[in-house]
Amino acid sequence: MKLSVVILNYNVRYFLELTLKSVYAAISEIDAEIIVVDNNSSDGSCQMVKTLFPEVKLIENKENLGFSKGNNIGVALAKGEYICILNPDTVVAEDTFTKLLNFSDKKEKLGIVGCRLMNGSGTFLPESKRNIPTVKVSLKKILGYPNQYYANHLEAESIGEVNILVGAFMLLKKSVYDAIGGFDEDYFMYGEDIDLSYKVLTSGYKNYYYGHTTVIHFKGESTLRDKNYARRFYGAMQIFYQKHFKQNLLFDFVVWSGIKLAFIFRRVRKNKIKAISEYVFMSEDINSKLEAKLQQKLRLKKELNEVKEDAEIIFDANTMSYKEIIDSIKNTNNLLTYKILPNQSSFIIGSTDGFSQGEVIVFE
Repeated sequence: MKLSVVILNYNVRYFLELTLKSVYAAISEIDAEIIVVDNNSSDGSCQMVKTLFPEVKLIENKENLGFSKGNNIGVALAKGEYICILNPDTVVAEDTFTKLLNFSDKKEKLGIVGCRLMNGSGTFLPESKRNIPTVKVSLKKILGYPNQYYANHLEAESIGEVNILVGAFMLLKKSVYDAIGGFDEDYFMYGEDIDLSYKVLTSGYKNYYYGHTTVIHFKGESTLRDKNYARRFYGAMQIFYQKHFKQNLLFDFVVWSGIKLAFIFRRVRKNKIKAISEYVFMSEDINSKLEAKLQQKLRLKKELNEVKEDAEIIFDANTMSYKEIIDSIKNTNNLLTYKILPNQSSFIIGSTDGFSQGEVIVFE
């Protein structure tokens, strides 16, 4: 088997359904399997997988074991030469895995391969490619100068070596994952991807950023940021520094000052509710049930042009490929908002940032 896609899920049932449908479209011509590890969700995620995706290998944990341990459980069952660690709030294009596998097969000492990530409004996510977060680099990021934190030597749509990749999408050989011991289970949430990337580098492998394919990451939906986010994140960074760098007074100052500053200056981000004048349905045919749900505010279009900024775009995956949807969001006005109707589903879903809960509209 060529590829195992491992998805760790926690209470994002509708995002997971969209992710799985895009993954199935992307592995249609690849010898591949999908493994979903559920961390004791209470939103019907497991029943949805059993009903709609019976071929998926589903692991139902009886408690929330965290990101590292959950993924390690999934990878232990993987049979693929390559594994892809994938968030349950992502959308991949039909050619994403084919492109990355073709690229990976040609590389020696291959470590982790990442790709271009954007959020649900089409904004590029700079954490797609990062540098090693040394104490100096982290201090600058805390003080509001993040340029050295991100791998800005590469353009967003270029290809090249990088040090650190993001855990929302990581492709690597299972043999490499096993050789370095997988994700470090000392991390519960946050920092695991930095640690894994760094262990791969220090073991003599090369990490790559591949910007010729784009994946939507509805950032934050699977790990919604609450008031404890800063404490968890900087706590994870403390673990990283203790494991990989010599501890010193500067280290202590940076990490704990980071926690305090994050709490002092943390803004309460409210979900901005957009006043929508109409929904523009990008499809070949109107959906009468969706139209009724949206109270007749649905207008059918086949091309994105002359759309008002107070409209919301709904992409129909029954008549568009996921690649076409991703490219449309990527190349249009990111002041617009978007939702996706997954193929053969009765809901639309979307999110524009990592600080507010994404919206799901269910219709029957």
